[in-house]
Amino acid sequence: MTDLPQFVMDRHFDAPPQVVWRTWTEKELFARWYGPGAETVIGRFDACAGGGWQLEMRMGARVGHQRAEFTVFEPPARLTFLQYVLDADGNVASDPNNPDWPRRLLTEVTLTHADGGTDLRLVWTPHQCSEAEIACFAQSIGWLGKGWGAGMDVLATILEELAAA
Repeated sequence: MTDLPQFVMDRHFDAPPQVVWRTWTEKELFARWYGPGAETVIGRFDACAGGGWQLEMRMGARVGHQRAEFTVFEPPARLTFLQYVLDADGNVASDPNNPDWPRRLLTEVTLTHADGGTDLRLVWTPHQCSEAEIACFAQSIGWLGKGWGAGMDVLATILEELAAA
């Protein structure tokens, strides 16, 4: 398959790119908004070129593990990372709740100064995936905005708090 499906989300925030960047690259801020409705426990967080993070998302009895490796780190404008689904031992694995979900995703975040704030564009694409994983991702695009959107709502609240501080 040559044309991979993509999930694209655009969002405007009333904060400068430098401040929005912090919510993606500071461990405490990132843990607050990433995985809304879940307890996000970050084990490793190296916000730098070649760095990345590893975390556990606890959602009641369900637990998910993820790792990311930053491939582009250009403050405060571009952040790209490969994102992996992991098993409890830290190995790249299928999601136990959705075995056809992509094990690897490419996440691209672009921050652009606009209208006194920041336009954020998020692009999520399957990366080195099987046909079944690509099909699962394509079928899921319609509801991916719900989770990412809820996270962006929390991120907007964090930005309001930072502006008031």
